Amino acid sequence: MAKPVTVLSDPFRKALIHSTRALAENPELEVVFGPDGPRYDGQKLILPNPPRDLNARQSATVRGQADRLALKVAHHDNIVHSRARPIETVSAEAFDILEEVRLEAVGSRAMGGVRKNLRAALEADLDRSGIARKEDRNDLNLGDILGLIAREVLIGDPVPEPVQRVVNLLREEIEDKTGQSLSELGELIHDQKAFTQKAREVLRALDLTDDSQDAAEEEKNDQGDDEQAEGSEPEPDAEDDSDDEGESQPETEEQPTGGDDQSQQGEDDYTQMSGDPQSLADGSADEVVDGEAAEASQQQMPPQKGERKDYDVFTRAFDEVIAAEDLCDPEELERLRGFLNQQLANLSNVVSRLANRLQRRLMAQQSRSWSFDLEEGVLDASKLTRVIIDPSAPLSFKQEKDTEFRDTVVTLLLDNSGSMRGRPIMVAAICADVLARTLERCGVKVEILGFTTKAWKGGQSREQWVREGKPAAPGRLNDLRHIIYKAADNPWRRANKNLGLMMREGLLKENIDGEALQWAYGRLLARSESRKILMVISDGAPVDDSTLSVNTGHYLENHLRKVIAEIEGSGRVELAAIGIGHDVTRWYRRALTLIDAEHLGGALIEKLAELFDEKTAGPGRR
Repeated sequence: MAKPVTVLSDPFRKALIHSTRALAENPELEVVFGPDGPRYDGQKLILPNPPRDLNARQSATVRGQADRLALKVAHHDNIVHSRARPIETVSAEAFDILEEVRLEAVGSRAMGGVRKNLRAALEADLDRSGIARKEDRNDLNLGDILGLIAREVLIGDPVPEPVQRVVNLLREEIEDKTGQSLSELGELIHDQKAFTQKAREVLRALDLTDDSQDAAEEEKNDQGDDEQAEGSEPEPDAEDDSDDEGESQPETEEQPTGGDDQSQQGEDDYTQMSGDPQSLADGSADEVVDGEAAEASQQQMPPQKGERKDYDVFTRAFDEVIAAEDLCDPEELERLRGFLNQQLANLSNVVSRLANRLQRRLMAQQSRSWSFDLEEGVLDASKLTRVIIDPSAPLSFKQEKDTEFRDTVVTLLLDNSGSMRGRPIMVAAICADVLARTLERCGVKVEILGFTTKAWKGGQSREQWVREGKPAAPGRLNDLRHIIYKAADNPWRRANKNLGLMMREGLLKENIDGEALQWAYGRLLARSESRKILMVISDGAPVDDSTLSVNTGHYLENHLRKVIAEIEGSGRVELAAIGIGHDVTRWYRRALTLIDAEHLGGALIEKLAELFDEKTAGPGRR
């Protein structure tokens, strides 16, 4: 994870840090700035780096993001929230949104400045989400619309004008079903426990949670309260619920795994770097391990209490490796590609010029070389004079040597996380498109892959974890989505439409880099080319709220470091990385960090040219 840097010499940042601490009611709160903000990881509050030329609107937006997190630090209890949070994903998201509205209402009612800042942050979020452009009510997230209406009721500000038309598509239905419940929420904003109970009533009215679910959870909570009242001793594996129900309790490294039942469910351990390359390439849940590795796997016992693996996966049942064209219908893919082409026109001159320079350099390295004085091959006309002088002299033939350079495959692994939304993902898609064409003309095969998750906040994996009693330290707790935009053997003309998928709203979610790197590496190992190059493009450290809420704070980052070390140590693939806005040079031997996504095209091309310019192929060409 890139280490955020606090620059106290900047008056705006210094003032923002002090105001955030005051609003959070914690003068010792660590407030830093970094590319993966805004977020609160339970230890420090990370804010996004403000632009150098900060205008009034941007200033208010950044202050609003800081105020939103500060209010959560001061007025949010994770344990209370987690106990009342519904199981089903859609209702859980709506429940989270109502809690965010409660926190904003607490700050907005008390301070007018905070109210303006939160309004600016909301408008910026709505602008980035693209919700105002939606036309069909079936495309809308009920929780998002509920949140906008709840803000109107609890805070008193009208819905922002750009989204009023969209909100009105569902307003009548929501207001008819909820009745006075939303108004009653406004009377409970300072009592989180009472607020959560009323929020569940609102969700029930909207058919987002059912009575049987509520009854089961209330019975469970009541039993827990009764046990505490009777002074009963907790079971060894069922210590205080707050240890695994809270979403910011992952600090202790030594917490017990408590996952013995889980390990018996027939789900494989996380992908080992020494495993069969084809199983890595397939990315399937049922990975193949042969020889001694299989024997060791069969003999492995479930982890004992107090022990924990370096990295584990709760379930792979909901992960998917999917072709881009299978995530989108052809008409929409055509439209998204058209949008990308419009953006490509603005950058084509710069990127194409760089690509042409790369092509000239690569072509120069592919200059022909010949073997002479052979008994077969192409007739060597330069030696015909010997036959004229001595008719008995044999004919001489020549043959072109195969160029090792052509025996190369390049994989571009693109971060498809939510923080890449907007300009970064568009520039990454354009650069991948241009590079694929350029390298293909030079005889180099290119594979373009993307990685994200299927859902925010854990998806079906987390739902299963909750159903099984929330075993401690479950490991990775989200549904992976690995996307194949262009396979290495697929020509660019057949796959170019797929890159438009990166422009699709709602695609970009969380990023679990370590397993994505393993997947791309496994696909490369299955290739027959003698030289293999893997380029990773990312704008932040691995982040998945669901996983990090129930494991240690550096769980995903530590796994990424281990995977990088094993790939670089094996020497079978040449690994390089480009970080957009965050420092990757601390992790990768070959790495480059960019401040602005606009420089990605030049950096990517120069890095590839640097690899190809090396006098020797290095460990990657064995």
